Amino acid sequence: MEHTAGFSLPNSGHNRDAEASKMGMWLFLFTELLLFGGLFIVYMVYRSLNPEAFLLASFELDVTLGTFNTVVLLVSSMTIAMSITAIQKGNSKLSIQLLVVTLVAATVFLIVKYFEWSSKIHHGLFPGQELYASLPPGESLFFFLYFFMTGLHALHIIIGGIIIGVVVYRTRKGLISSEKYTLTENAGLYWHLVDLIWIYLFPLFYLIH
Repeated sequence: MEHTAGFSLPNSGHNRDAEASKMGMWLFLFTELLLFGGLFIVYMVYRSLNPEAFLLASFELDVTLGTFNTVVLLVSSMTIAMSITAIQKGNSKLSIQLLVVTLVAATVFLIVKYFEWSSKIHHGLFPGQELYASLPPGESLFFFLYFFMTGLHALHIIIGGIIIGVVVYRTRKGLISSEKYTLTENAGLYWHLVDLIWIYLFPLFYLIH
């Protein structure tokens, strides 16, 4: 606890913790950007080396489902931003409701992705399957990157959902309020990163021809 001119500042410790928490989150997000940035570069290099193969392979993806999932994530990004505003204004109930909507959107995204993956696996396009082994090198590389990068992104969706679930729980318990909402902000930052990554994944795999 700090003292200034004889007066104590009871919130100074909390403020320092909040700032440290935000800084830690920003550093973590930076490492995540480096990870996916490196994968994007790898993708672009291999695409430039195998343009026709990547083009043919991309036609196997469902643009409609990809577009739907993009809309879902954009909506979820909006709802989690609104939930932060709600908790800042002291409306815990609304904040929780908006977080739940975000969780529903995350679940919808994963369900759609499950059906997408299932379709590709059913057609033998998953690495290790017989049809996959017979594909030209460029096309097999495309599907390897598709499953790896979208799978890694889906893992981040799951982690983000768990974090949001913790925020919902702590908000219901009164541990997050208009006076203390750093965890909600950090959850929002993480979720925006997840959305941003998909904004890049979607055109790379589904739209660029």
